[in-house]
Amino acid sequence: MSFLGLITHDLWTKKLRTFFTALAVAVGVATVVTLGVVTDSLRSSAAAVLQTGKADFTVAQKGVDDALSSTIDDAQMARIRSTPGVATAVGALVVLENLDADNPAFLEIGLDPASLAPFGVHVVAGQPYSATASDQVMLGWRAADNLGLHVGDTVTMADGPKHVVGIFRTGQAFGDAGAMFPLTFLQGEERKTGTVTLAFVRVTPGTRIATVRHRIEHDNPTLTTVRLATEFGRVDRTLDYLNAAGQGATYLALVIGTVIVMNTMLLSYAERTREFGVLRAIGWSRLRLGGLILGEALLMSLLGAMAGVGLSFAAAPLLESLPSIRGILHTDFTAASFWQGLYTAGLIGLVAAVYPALRAGHLRPLAALRRE
Repeated sequence: MSFLGLITHDLWTKKLRTFFTALAVAVGVATVVTLGVVTDSLRSSAAAVLQTGKADFTVAQKGVDDALSSTIDDAQMARIRSTPGVATAVGALVVLENLDADNPAFLEIGLDPASLAPFGVHVVAGQPYSATASDQVMLGWRAADNLGLHVGDTVTMADGPKHVVGIFRTGQAFGDAGAMFPLTFLQGEERKTGTVTLAFVRVTPGTRIATVRHRIEHDNPTLTTVRLATEFGRVDRTLDYLNAAGQGATYLALVIGTVIVMNTMLLSYAERTREFGVLRAIGWSRLRLGGLILGEALLMSLLGAMAGVGLSFAAAPLLESLPSIRGILHTDFTAASFWQGLYTAGLIGLVAAVYPALRAGHLRPLAALRRE
C-alpha cells in the first residue's frame, strides 16, 4: 500500500470521526470565505459611491462612519473651487431610498444640470431635467432596465410620482443603477439646503494631483480627499469595521478549527499507540511517522475546505436576499476566495498536527508495544 493510500485507509476506517472533523473545518472555512466575499462586496459598493463622478479625486467630510453621512457646505465648496489647480469641482448630494421590495437601497444623486457633463454624465435618451423641476427624474440605464421604464414613463418615489425625462450613463455600475434629480429639489426633500455629500474634483492639465489635494485639506481641516481604494477608510469607518470583522472571523475560525482537528489527532494517537510502535519497530523513521499524522490532518482539512467553499456558495445568495442589504450586496466569488479557504484549511491542518506528530515521532517502540 502506498503512503497516500495508507493515509486514506486510516481516515476511512474512522469514517464518522473523519466526517465530523471535516465538517467542523468546513464551517470555519465557510465562515471565513463568506465573510471575505461579503466584505469585499460591501467595500466595493461603498467605494463605488465615491467613484461615481468622473473626477481625479473625491472630497468628503473627515472621520464619518458612513460616506453618505458626509456634509460639505457652500462655503467649503467655494473654497474647493477657488483652490489653485482645480479645474472643476462638482458638489453632489447622495442618498439611498427604499424604492420598493426589490430596491431597498436605491441610489439617488442630486446634481445641477450644468454639472452633468463635468460629472461624467452622458444622456443617452431624452433630455436633462430642469434646474427647478420637482417632478422630473433621470434614470441610469441599468435602473431603467431593472425597473422596465423608458423616457416619458412615470416612476413612483417616496415623495410621489416623477416623470422620467432622460436616461443617462456614467460608466460606473453603481451610478448607472440609480437616479438623478435637480440638486435644489433633493436638498429640499432631504432638508439639507446649502449642503452636499461629496465633491468630485478634476485638476487642470499638468497640475500635480497630490499638490491640489494637500491644498484642499490644508484650507479645509474638516475635509479629506480620497483617490485610491486603500484610502476609502478616511471617509467611511464602516470599511474599517468590515475589515476588522473579517480578520476577527478568520482568527476565530483558525483557533476553533485547530483545536478540533488537534483533538481528533490526539485521540487517534492515543488509540494507535501500539500501531505506531510497530511501525517504528519495523524501521519507520520519526519523520515518516510524523508525516503520516500530518498527512491525515491535512487531508481532513482539505475535505473540510472543499465542503466549506460549497457551503459558502450556498450561503451567499441567501445573504443577498436579506431585505436590509438587498441591492447593496452583490457577492462575487473569485479564485482568491477559493484560495483563501484552502489556505485557511491548510493552516488548520498543519498547526493541529504538529504536536501529535512530535509525540508520535518520539515514541519508544518497546514502550509503545507494551501499552494496553
